[in-house]
Amino acid sequence: MTTATGWGRYPRVEATRLPIRSAADVAAALAARGDESLTARGLGRSYGDSSLGELMLDLAGLDHLVAFDAATGLLTCEAGTSLSAVLAVVLPRGWFLPVTPGTRFVTVGGAVASDVHGKNHHCDGSFTDHVVSLRLMLASGEVVETSRTELPDLFAATCGGMGLTGVILEATVRLRPVQSRNIDETVLKTADLAGALDAFEQHADATYSVGWIDLVATGRRLGRSLVMLGEHATDGDLGPATGPGLAVPVDAPAPLLNRFTVKAFNTAYYGRVRGEVTRHRIGYEPFFYPLDRIADWNRLYGRQGFLQYQFVVPFEAGREAVSEVVRRISASGLASPLAVLKVFGEGNASMLGFPRPGYTLAVDFKATQTAFELCEQLDRLVLAAGGRLYLTKDARMSPSTFEASYPRIEEFQAVRRTYGALGVFSSAQARRLGLDQNTKDRR
Repeated sequence: MTTATGWGRYPRVEATRLPIRSAADVAAALAARGDESLTARGLGRSYGDSSLGELMLDLAGLDHLVAFDAATGLLTCEAGTSLSAVLAVVLPRGWFLPVTPGTRFVTVGGAVASDVHGKNHHCDGSFTDHVVSLRLMLASGEVVETSRTELPDLFAATCGGMGLTGVILEATVRLRPVQSRNIDETVLKTADLAGALDAFEQHADATYSVGWIDLVATGRRLGRSLVMLGEHATDGDLGPATGPGLAVPVDAPAPLLNRFTVKAFNTAYYGRVRGEVTRHRIGYEPFFYPLDRIADWNRLYGRQGFLQYQFVVPFEAGREAVSEVVRRISASGLASPLAVLKVFGEGNASMLGFPRPGYTLAVDFKATQTAFELCEQLDRLVLAAGGRLYLTKDARMSPSTFEASYPRIEEFQAVRRTYGALGVFSSAQARRLGLDQNTKDRR
């Protein structure tokens, strides 16, 4: 037994880790599990409890590249392959990930299970929009191939399905052609939240866009932001990513991140950009993965861990809802320096898909009772605006909030029932949200 956590280091569970290096290992785990359910886990970068369970399949060893066509950009790899390993192979050959989250140290299988999004969702959708097919082991031990045309119901449930339909063994993904490892970045400095939202609207044609928000600022400066726009450079060298630079060797003392230290950091970070508009060329690592340069940065929140709270609200209610959330967070004094605003485009067919057209905000809070109470308040605001929370970041959402914001739960459960997944594949999050139960049992 070992103590396991997600990236947020909250909650902690006692678990048995089963190393997986082949499909035969998965089949053996299924045969030997008894009455216990299995939980798929990659590199442990989902924030909450979605990869935690009593019997965890450690899929990081399932990490081989199966095939890559450098002419078409079609890649097939095992599910435990990290995005970092993919980039090391494909970028020197002129290809890049079609969509990437804020860290490259996640697995391809995890990217599928979470249907991860990036800074280009408004024009390119999420990761699974570029997945051609999956090889999946079902609860019976049978291996099937699923896609938009083969077992499409299983495909729609597996993409964004948090590992609850079966074990992803391989994925085939269509990559993006690029001419350089660099990004031409434009930084827009806005005086308040309204200015940031205006900037997203005015630059909707930018391939990549993301905003950093100062959630400590108040009054006329409430929500002041730096909005970063990016385009792949058309010239320059091609090369793989480097590894992390600095590391956080120990847990930070609990009082380190407080309103005063965060305010000092935010003031310096916002002030480092002098002009209203600045343009420069940077490598893709600092643009897409700024926190990857600090190994174990999650220790900055102390041993108690932290919550990452990410929601999306539709455009029609978005400005008012985001503004009220920002006001509540600023007034609470709980904000961290890591607050990210993005714009989503159309969602996809994933049954538990998170994105929908609107604004999405992600922010970290130390895992304290005050933070839990604030999140309950924010839940009510998000639901009232027609929004939802992101399962991959979640560690505390209630079943009622989940049911109110994900309309395809019963369809998802029906697919799990059809393919024998109920009672076989689960997680601490699935149990918390009632996904281990049949429809009639949850009501």
